[in-house]
Amino acid sequence: MQATATTLDHEQEYTPINSRNKVLVASLIGTAIEFFDFYIYATAAVIVFPHIFFPQGDPTAATLQSLATFAIAFVARPIGSAVFGHFGDRVGRKATLVASLLTMGISTVVIGLLPGYATIGIFAPLLLALARFGQGLGLGGEWGGAALLATENAPPRKRALYGSFPQLGAPIGFFFANGTFLLLSWLLTDEQFMKLGWRVPFIFSAVLVIIGLYVRVSLHESPVLRKSLKRKNR
Repeated sequence: MQATATTLDHEQEYTPINSRNKVLVASLIGTAIEFFDFYIYATAAVIVFPHIFFPQGDPTAATLQSLATFAIAFVARPIGSAVFGHFGDRVGRKATLVASLLTMGISTVVIGLLPGYATIGIFAPLLLALARFGQGLGLGGEWGGAALLATENAPPRKRALYGSFPQLGAPIGFFFANGTFLLLSWLLTDEQFMKLGWRVPFIFSAVLVIIGLYVRVSLHESPVLRKSLKRKNR
């Protein structure tokens, strides 16, 4: 009965403010960008970071340390989900999704600009780990928030369809992340790639984030959420 009542309330309150295409694009593109950023780190953690950000005395140890920084994001993701989810219910989906996208984007660009171990020593892996934690926070906030953005703006009886679009972001981001590194490996020599080429996807993320922000800033909160926020402010 409760589920039925919730469905009926959603149907009665549904008044389209955002266009269908805008909602679907905004929920999909943001998630795809965040997973692109997430997966370029995964690739670089194996083939680049052990040689750049860690001591070179023991290659195996450097690789394991690099992979350990990759795992940091899986600790940060539930924290980001809880924090951004909490504020999403209090101030709205748009603000928190913009914040999560910025968190991921800034963290990713910072990684692309970080000096290596040979330049700043132990601060290189420490700053790398901190930036990776930021990536995890951003993705944690994105994952649930994008699904809510899509489903709360969905017309009656199409919430499952709308909710599926953010889930497509993961494979799309994975495809473009690996495709970018593959393209760079074809275009550059090994020396060029290790010196500068690997940084290109991380810095280029700034362009993708700006596009994602442009799409999301133009959205309006759903009628369902606006009604909920009014109740809380009484």
